[in-house]
Amino acid sequence: MNTGKNMEIIEMGSRYLMQTYSRLPVVFVKSKMQYLWDIEGNKYLDFIAGYGCLNVGHSNKSVVNAIKKQVGKIIQPSNVYYNQSQVMLAKKLCEITGFGEKVFFGNSGAESMEGAIKLARKYSTDNYNSLRYEVITFKRAFHGRTLGALAATAQIEKQKLFEPLLAGFKYAVFNDINSVKELISENTCAVIIEPVQGEGGVYPADKEFMKELRNLCDKKNIILILDEIQTGFGRTGYMFAYQNYEIYPDILAVAKSLGGGMPIGAIISTDRISSSFVPGTHGSTFGGNMASCEAGLAVLDYLIDNKLAERSKKLGQYFIKKLMQIKKKYPVVKDIRGTGLMIGMEFNEPVAEKIVLDALKDKLVLNKISGSTLRFLPSLVITKKNIDTLVKWLDARIKEI
Repeated sequence: MNTGKNMEIIEMGSRYLMQTYSRLPVVFVKSKMQYLWDIEGNKYLDFIAGYGCLNVGHSNKSVVNAIKKQVGKIIQPSNVYYNQSQVMLAKKLCEITGFGEKVFFGNSGAESMEGAIKLARKYSTDNYNSLRYEVITFKRAFHGRTLGALAATAQIEKQKLFEPLLAGFKYAVFNDINSVKELISENTCAVIIEPVQGEGGVYPADKEFMKELRNLCDKKNIILILDEIQTGFGRTGYMFAYQNYEIYPDILAVAKSLGGGMPIGAIISTDRISSSFVPGTHGSTFGGNMASCEAGLAVLDYLIDNKLAERSKKLGQYFIKKLMQIKKKYPVVKDIRGTGLMIGMEFNEPVAEKIVLDALKDKLVLNKISGSTLRFLPSLVITKKNIDTLVKWLDARIKEI
């Protein structure tokens, strides 16, 4: 991997790029569905899919064709004008969410969270009082790296370097409804939760807890914001993870896989809550540009036409079953958890980084979220054969450990 052009780009990147990532020693230049090729022509099987951005696969033909067709016409006419692609994607999102009536488009997950926080605060101050600005999130949560989203991210190691953060955030214990009740005050405007904590370790919310949380928010007139940036669009075996819990959010934040690799994020809410966003309260220069929206429409059509949510559920069950067989064989494996094709593998020792590096040498692209936990977020087009390939490799590698 570290020869020729590959090494040349790595060295140039180390010189000119801000070092905000612990980059792995490979340069990818080509992709197709669940596969990647590096600059030297080596083929890799990908199990992270751009951190969950590519549910329909890398360079999906339907998405690529939609983008090509649009960029030859117009990319971004400005949001002070009506945009047909944006309108059609907003309509589609409202229809498939089952509760949405209005959509705001941005460019990323962090922007979606920033907008959701602003909307919740604006609605609460419009309808209750100016002190109703507090937001409850959950320990281990991850909602983004901008200052507002970072304040919602209850991970001290990520927050401490950028204090003081946006005020008004409190942190409850995931899956513990009493810890939420203890933090609620007359100033609480919203609760933000990931149905499955992704960056925090791949921890799914309990079904009963989510129902209790929905009921509690209804009782207290608190806005429930679901962060489905990572769990949305078929990832967990449903189009959206909240469908597994038989609830609806008040505000839904999405991004990542909506664009099939293009930058896009969205806030989806009801007419009642969205009415607090009036001209001048929120905006985005590039948000909802026509190229990204056409990509989004192609993604949704491909997801629905190919029943990828159902596929994710079945393959996720198969994947977890295979990983559980490894866990039974090797005590170093502490836990296997997840839902659909969003799966975590935790070890009793800090071996995750070595496994990721060894996998890369053997042309497998894996991801660690801590020193002891691997996270699997493959494209939903992955096959059983692909899963078997990885499981066989993991079995052999963990046996050595």
